[in-house]
Amino acid sequence: MQRKSKESDGVVKNASKLKVGVVVSDYYRDVITGQLLTGALETLKEWKVAEKNITIVHTPGCFELPYGCIALLRNKKYDAVITLGCIVKGETDHDKYIASSVSQGIIDLTVKYGKPISLGMLTVNNLAQATARSTGKNNKGREAAVAALEMALLK
Repeated sequence: MQRKSKESDGVVKNASKLKVGVVVSDYYRDVITGQLLTGALETLKEWKVAEKNITIVHTPGCFELPYGCIALLRNKKYDAVITLGCIVKGETDHDKYIASSVSQGIIDLTVKYGKPISLGMLTVNNLAQATARSTGKNNKGREAAVAALEMALLK
């Protein structure tokens, strides 16, 4: 049996006691990552996370997302971290190396700090695909926020 996500079945939990960090890449900020951030913040509000309990850290690109997470997690006051970014395939394989490195870095930090870190990093072939995944009901920023909140509430 396949489990529905909380977002798709309309069930929203109370996450009002959680402190959440959001690390967002500013690369493609105006066209993609700003929309992912908006989706994540809307979800946090729906789940009743207090605005004072949300910290946003901006990084230049996706490669810096793990370091942005470290900056938050060293505080030890965050219950979850959401990462948001976008990597568009180019003429070389740089996208694969960056995506792999960032993903492994996020996994390593999750294990090291024992805190959920969701990976809301789009890996797409073009900006049209990125736009489709960062707007409307398909906003992956929303999904990354739901994943982080669900995991933080497992405790």
